[in-house]
Amino acid sequence: MEETNTVNTLQEEALVVGILSRIAGELGAMLGLEMELGAARLERTRARPAGAGSIHVSFKLAFRAGARPERSGCLLVPLADAITLAGFLLMMSEDAVAAWREETMLETPLKNAMLEIGDMIASATASALLELDLARWSVRSAGCQGVRAGIRPALPYVEGSELVVGRVAARVGPFPAGELVLVLPVLD
Repeated sequence: MEETNTVNTLQEEALVVGILSRIAGELGAMLGLEMELGAARLERTRARPAGAGSIHVSFKLAFRAGARPERSGCLLVPLADAITLAGFLLMMSEDAVAAWREETMLETPLKNAMLEIGDMIASATASALLELDLARWSVRSAGCQGVRAGIRPALPYVEGSELVVGRVAARVGPFPAGELVLVLPVLD
């Protein structure tokens, strides 16, 4: 049974909102598209959450502070939205991106673009941590992977450890909104 707690500290709320806002702002500026975010819903949980309704791409994040062991998190993005980001990075037309959003088998250029999107997400996360006085934590991209609907992303994770999870409706460019799921280790 998944144990969750919806009571969060203001620091956790600032962390989740700060990271998601920074990711949306930086990706939007770099890719020349608008990303709109709804209100974030936060929880503390002791199990990795799964993306619902469709295949997701898990953009994996590795957090490190000094000599402490590395901790893992990710940003789960619906596949159609991840394709949108990769397509805009490749300077595809809106019509071409719309056609690719229906695909589940990706060509190599889109896969490579998604790895670059993962680097951008890690960089934006690091910038948000710096703004939130958490500069002792460094962040790097640890790759990305497709994850079926309802399946938890593969992360180095000790079952039962606490995670901070933020869920937000996000509209990427002119396309319908999907739900982003930010999964963070507790950064103490």
